[in-house]
Amino acid sequence: MKIAIIGYGKMGREVENIARETEIEIASRIDPVAEEADFKEISKESIGDADVCIDFTQPETAIPNLEKISELGKNTVIGTTGWYEQEKKARKIVEKAGTGCIYASNFSIGVNLFFRMVKEGARLLNCFPEYDCFAVEQHHKRKKDSPSGTAKSIGDILLKELDSKDKIETGRLDRQIDERELHLASVRGGHVPGTHSVFFDSEADTIELKHTARNRKGFATGAVKAAEWIKGKKGFFSIDDMMKEILDKGAKI
Repeated sequence: MKIAIIGYGKMGREVENIARETEIEIASRIDPVAEEADFKEISKESIGDADVCIDFTQPETAIPNLEKISELGKNTVIGTTGWYEQEKKARKIVEKAGTGCIYASNFSIGVNLFFRMVKEGARLLNCFPEYDCFAVEQHHKRKKDSPSGTAKSIGDILLKELDSKDKIETGRLDRQIDERELHLASVRGGHVPGTHSVFFDSEADTIELKHTARNRKGFATGAVKAAEWIKGKKGFFSIDDMMKEILDKGAKI
C-alpha cells in the first residue's frame, strides 16, 4: 500500500516512521512550509499513485484538503481535530466523490479502548447515585485547542450515558457547580503528549480511569492502521466503525 502524508510536521513525521516499520510505501509528503516535504500543495502530481492520504494539518484546512483529495479519487484519513462542526459538509464531499474517509478525535487504539471503558463505567455508575463524575485533560503548552478533541469525545460519552448529567461545563467556575453539570477541565503546560482522566467519586472512595500517552507513536500507529482499513472502501466512517469491526471479529475468534 502507498500513502501520501498531508502535513509534514511532528505527527506527519511519526506517521512516516510507523509506515516504514510496516513496509508501507510513502508516495509523497505534502506541506506548504516544511523544507523536507516533496510538494507544497495537494494536486494530481503530488498525490501520485497513493492509495490513501493521511491528513494531520490544521482545522481550517481539513475540509478544503478533503475536497481536493476526494476530487482526485483518493481515500482519506483525517487525523486533524477541531473541524467537526463541518461534519455534514465532509460527508457530502465524500459521498459525491464516491470515495472513502475515516476520521477520529484520536486515532490511538489505546484511547479508543479507553472510550469503551469510560462508557461502561458510566453505565455502571447509574446504579449508584452516591458517585459523582468529572474529567480532567492535560496537554503540552503548544496545543491550540481546549478542551482537546479527545476530551470532547469523553464528555459526549459521559453525557450520553450518565442519567445524572445533561450539560458539560469546560470553563472556569467561580460558582458552585450545578448537580447536573459535568465539569471537564483542561490544563496546558510543559511537554505532556496527552493525559485524560475520568473520576467517579463518592464520600467513601474514588475510581479513576486514566489514559496517558507516552509519545505520538500511538496516534500515528492508529492512523496507519486506519489507512489500511479504509483502503478500497467507499463511505464516510469514524474510528468507531473500524474499532467495532475489529472487536466483533475478535469476539468471534
